[in-house]
Amino acid sequence: MSVCPAPRQGPAPLPSARGPVSAALLAALRQPPYDLPAGLGAELAAVADPLTDEDLQLTLFLCYELHYRGWRGVDEGWEWQPTLLALRARAERPVEAALRRLAGPLPAVLPGGVPRALAELVAADDGPSLAAALQRRASLAQFREFVAHRSVYHLREADPHSWALPRLDGPAKAALVEIQMDEYGNGRLDRMHAELFRLTMARLGLDPAYGAHVDRAPAVTLATNNIISLFGLHRRLRGALLGHLAAFEMTSSLPNRRYGNGLRRLGLDEVATRFYDEHVQADAVHEQIAAHDLCGGLVAAEPALAADVLFGAAAALAVDRLFAAHLLDSWAAGTSSLRPAAAPVPAVAHAAVVAAPPLSAPAGLPAVA
Repeated sequence: MSVCPAPRQGPAPLPSARGPVSAALLAALRQPPYDLPAGLGAELAAVADPLTDEDLQLTLFLCYELHYRGWRGVDEGWEWQPTLLALRARAERPVEAALRRLAGPLPAVLPGGVPRALAELVAADDGPSLAAALQRRASLAQFREFVAHRSVYHLREADPHSWALPRLDGPAKAALVEIQMDEYGNGRLDRMHAELFRLTMARLGLDPAYGAHVDRAPAVTLATNNIISLFGLHRRLRGALLGHLAAFEMTSSLPNRRYGNGLRRLGLDEVATRFYDEHVQADAVHEQIAAHDLCGGLVAAEPALAADVLFGAAAALAVDRLFAAHLLDSWAAGTSSLRPAAAPVPAVAHAAVVAAPPLSAPAGLPAVA
């Protein structure tokens, strides 16, 4: 007998459109699969900033989510519909080009020098310290916003990087399995990092259902997720995917300590901080595995992928800087870093729009504006 998944586990609720392309795609997804108009999304090639364009990033996210838990009420046949894949490719091209520009020129290194080059990239990262702000001065409402942003990733934590598993062998595959096993709680549901994050969300009075906050997440937040899917769903970018994971792990331990301390400063209990506390120790170990065994193992077997590994790491760091700057700039201006609860969208024929509810809080917790 089949069992319908609980709403908290997915599929995700469809978000509102953010422009003509995402509106047309949403209208299509509400119907059985059919061929999309030829050239749909061609205008995305000319957007000024692909990484912060709302229509482009939502279009990509809509396409990618079909490969994860899917969208509520959407026919699963859309996942491999050829014209939808063509639209996805048109959206991916400007994003990948923007990532390569943002990453900038990278040093040419021999395979044996990749772990050190990764460490140097991380050490040279000069982005704004979002973690320090959350530890020392963020309000409870601001911390709740941060958690809402991060829920887009953490409620499916580790899944995007797992696309690499069937594309690896030998030491690199063993290293990835070791990292991912920790992320998935070593087979224990109560220790899965996504489950621990749900507890943090619940303690903060946030809806912990899968995809509940996608509609409020701005383009830069979607971009931090979309680049992992971009790397993961293209075998040619497997080196970039592992480089992204390495940067993720190598910049995780100290920020998570700060996040936990920030919640303690705000009076939250150990249930709320457990997700972050768990990452302090785990990611200190993962940092070494990711740099030496995972990425080092990959380039030892496939030396030509060394440049891709560094590109993936540099792209991860660069997009995270954009994300941090968006939150800190919004808070400095006294505004929310989230999208409005009912953002207006352009009218498109046959495109139904679903408005997202505001982030509600139980008694005693401030609402997120």
